[in-house]
Amino acid sequence: MFHLILFEPEIPPNTGNIIRLCANTGAMLHLVRPLGFSLDDSQLRRAGLDYHDLAGVREHPGLAACVASLGGARVFAVEARSGACHTERQYRAGDAFLFGRETRGLPAELLADWPADRLIRLPMISGNRSLNLSNAAAIVIYEAWRQLAFAGAE
Repeated sequence: MFHLILFEPEIPPNTGNIIRLCANTGAMLHLVRPLGFSLDDSQLRRAGLDYHDLAGVREHPGLAACVASLGGARVFAVEARSGACHTERQYRAGDAFLFGRETRGLPAELLADWPADRLIRLPMISGNRSLNLSNAAAIVIYEAWRQLAFAGAE
């Protein structure tokens, strides 16, 4: 239905939580290397519980390879301080959402060339840095899924 892309994730429990999120929403998870951990990491496994077998997870050597594997899907970059609010865009099945590293976000040079209509942000109280990666991913994927009337849910 949707794709979540983690660009060079660093913290295993966040990725584990997102694996669980993907298992419960039908989203495909794409991990862009280098990863800050091994997929065998115990913290990753603990956070994902027994959902690893229920979620589709793919690794990619770089962002270009990841985007190419999506077959022309629209990719929305999620950034803390720029772009339209995530609720101001209309999503469709097959869309992808790109999230940056936990400590640095997406590289400035990547964002400089990103289409403005594909850049979204989550509203926050002024002065705060960012939301936790797995929380941000959940907010975005559930809004996109809500717009499709939670297609496929029980």
